[in-house]
Amino acid sequence: MSSGTPTHCPYCALQCGMVVGRDLATGGGQVRVAPRSDVPAGAGGLCQKGWTAADLLTTADRLTTPLMRVHAGAPLEPCTWDAALDRIAAEIERLRAAYGPDAVAVFGGGGLTNEKAYQLGKFARVGLRTANIDYNGRFCMSSAAAALNRAFGMDRGLPMPITDLETADAILLVGGNVAETMPPFMRHLAAQRAGGGQLIVIDPRTTPTARRADLHLRPTPGTDLALANGLLHIAVNEGLIDETYIAARTRGFDAVRTAVNSYWPGRVERITGVPVPQLRRAVWLLAGETGETRGRSGDHTALVLTARGAEQHADGTDTVTAYINLALALGLPGLPGSGYGCLTGQGNGQGGREHGQKADQLPGYRKIDDPVARAHVAAVWDVEPAAIPGPGRSAYELLVSLGTRDGPKALLLFGSNPVVSAPHAAAVEERLDALEFLVVADFVPSETALRADVVLPTTQWAEESGTITNLEGRVLRRERAVPPPPGVRGDLAVLAALAGRLNAPGTWSGEPAEVFDELRRASAGGLADYSGITYERIAAEGGVFWPCPGEGHPGTPRPFLERFATPDGRARFTPVEHRGAVEDVCADYPLYLTTGRVLAHYQSGAQTRRVDQLNKAAPEPYVELHPDVAERLGIAAGALVRVTSRRGSALVRARPTDAIRPDTVFVPFHWAGTGRANLLTNPALDPLSRMPEFKVCAVRLEAV
Repeated sequence: MSSGTPTHCPYCALQCGMVVGRDLATGGGQVRVAPRSDVPAGAGGLCQKGWTAADLLTTADRLTTPLMRVHAGAPLEPCTWDAALDRIAAEIERLRAAYGPDAVAVFGGGGLTNEKAYQLGKFARVGLRTANIDYNGRFCMSSAAAALNRAFGMDRGLPMPITDLETADAILLVGGNVAETMPPFMRHLAAQRAGGGQLIVIDPRTTPTARRADLHLRPTPGTDLALANGLLHIAVNEGLIDETYIAARTRGFDAVRTAVNSYWPGRVERITGVPVPQLRRAVWLLAGETGETRGRSGDHTALVLTARGAEQHADGTDTVTAYINLALALGLPGLPGSGYGCLTGQGNGQGGREHGQKADQLPGYRKIDDPVARAHVAAVWDVEPAAIPGPGRSAYELLVSLGTRDGPKALLLFGSNPVVSAPHAAAVEERLDALEFLVVADFVPSETALRADVVLPTTQWAEESGTITNLEGRVLRRERAVPPPPGVRGDLAVLAALAGRLNAPGTWSGEPAEVFDELRRASAGGLADYSGITYERIAAEGGVFWPCPGEGHPGTPRPFLERFATPDGRARFTPVEHRGAVEDVCADYPLYLTTGRVLAHYQSGAQTRRVDQLNKAAPEPYVELHPDVAERLGIAAGALVRVTSRRGSALVRARPTDAIRPDTVFVPFHWAGTGRANLLTNPALDPLSRMPEFKVCAVRLEAV
């Protein structure tokens, strides 16, 4: 490969470093990628998806010209950019005049750069004056974010550098299969175990990650909260909590101590299915306890990490809170080498929610209903504070309101594919089809884009510059490595052009550096303060941790060392109670369904299903079921199976395996059509985070 441009992978929140260049040996100079070793999160590695990322740039169905329907039911046909943008502006004006500004909604994505996320939020509130904006990151980390804010006063997925994992004596990983979802992460866990550290994994499946653990707990889906309370009960009763830390750095432990009294080991075993000896051993390992001595040694370090398996529930916020309670009681958060963290999933899942895509937030992680926050951001945007709309609907609530009497009549969608990724997907399809006007900006004709009235062809990861914030809270710079195809525009330029047509106040730029400078000013003084971060600093330092309130500030890799981001600097305990899955098994639906990802694919599969090598590795959807279940139902390996929930059915291939509990089946969610896992999933929402219950519902199986 010729000398290339240093940038970052377009997929998960590790944002592994890569060099993008042209392979002159191919004659035509085909674009290739190679790993970089100077990005700590990726540890010099790439997974299958990263290695094949360049194939996305030349996928056969790449969009290179705008598409438009002249009327409902007509086919999408090529048109000019001016025609597409003029049509969008005219439809927006028509619908706002007829129904008011909230008639137009915006839906974003956790893979958009910080600059795009910021400008999309600004466009919704200043250009459209709508409260109706949210994004697919609501389906990713919203429960952990709510729990982090409640406990620590600030949401940063990992409040420590990822390299801290390598020196931890014990790590508890709850509901995460990082060996498949972010494979280079396993290098940090391998280093931890090579140094004598212990790894505990909680997952109902024996995943590739769980197989590498020193201890694997396999709870019934939907019982993670009871499990966490049971672990804390054992820690309290066996004298393993850190009373000195609790007194000095927290509030509210007495209420939690009382609440977990009822989670004695025998009861927790009955709820979760996890044997008492395993519960006790997990606590001993996490607390540095051998069973022969009492009390944690002063130099013992431990980390509690949660991921989607714990969070994508209707009680996800409380479940994460229960694991934070456990970490706090053991005296972990805020200490070097110890703590609690959440593994962000999407590429810019952290930064994407910090700067205005969420319905209830303004840039800098400010609350949209805070008068001081509104005044600060309004001054940057050159509008009156009263002109900024209030909180809008959360992602699923927004999607199922589309086209209803009181809901939005138009949707502008950037960087998401909810036809595949949203829960109760058939209902979401119906609402999209009920819209008067749908606009999708994408670089491929995704399943959602094919339903649109206007499709805008936009740039890909290697064709644009900008910043992303990885799971550590480290702001990184993505560099443009190759030019986009003729006719393709960046999202920033699209939003600026629409803002101009709508006579939106303030300044609008299509240049990432200019937008980032405005983002810095808008975030200044907020929890996620980027004001001291510049493109030059990121390049020189290999990334900068937020908060960074001034250019002379070093950044904050460990924000809780001295105090938490609460008014008094103390972390908050919150008592939480086990509620269980919203939908339990019964005679008609006797099995639990859980969903997740596989190694070869990413999110809705709109990108990875277009890469030949990845399609060969994982060509079609399937259902994992225990061999005893397969035998009882007469289902052979490879047979077509109908999986049915109260919301619909999916057709998938059978994959019997003893890696899953006999009461549970697993379907990955990357495929479209009749194999969509999200035709089945339960849209019941967490009352605080508004996270849908992706991870458990009741189903039945039958051979087709």
